[in-house]
Amino acid sequence: MDWIKKIASTVMLLGILLIVNSCSIKVGLAPISSIDYAKVKTISIADFQNRAEYVYAPLATQFNQDLKDLFMRQTRLSLVNGNADLEIDGEITGYNQYNEAVDASGFSSKVKVTLTVKVTFVNNTDHKDDFTDQQFTAFQTYDSSLLLTDVQDDLITKMVKDITEQIFNATVANW
Repeated sequence: MDWIKKIASTVMLLGILLIVNSCSIKVGLAPISSIDYAKVKTISIADFQNRAEYVYAPLATQFNQDLKDLFMRQTRLSLVNGNADLEIDGEITGYNQYNEAVDASGFSSKVKVTLTVKVTFVNNTDHKDDFTDQQFTAFQTYDSSLLLTDVQDDLITKMVKDITEQIFNATVANW
């Protein structure tokens, strides 16, 4: 009788393992189906200059690299320096901070940092998708008891991610 219990528990354990193994969740980004790779093979992304009143030196470099990386990760397009099927150009036009909230003492309790980018997109295979000087904006807030220099890199990383995704969606994802 003892051997039956051992066999039953082994079978039950194998059954549970089989069920757990067969259940899986796959998480990933949907393929970009709006790109006709038969027509569109190359993309040119110009370096965006920082023309904002307040210039934080690492911002332009991080933005340019993250934008190019996003297109390289999410599409099969080849990045070229000019005369591409898709062309993206623009500039960073705003990097500002504003007092957003006031506490009971009358002083600022939250500060809002805003990043604005102006983009021109040209689809040389289908010009109906083109746009000129479209603005994309992202913002983050931080506690005013902190210095901007203490939180700036983290805020910029989040805002750049947001804006590069907006640009990606507006140009090739058509969302």
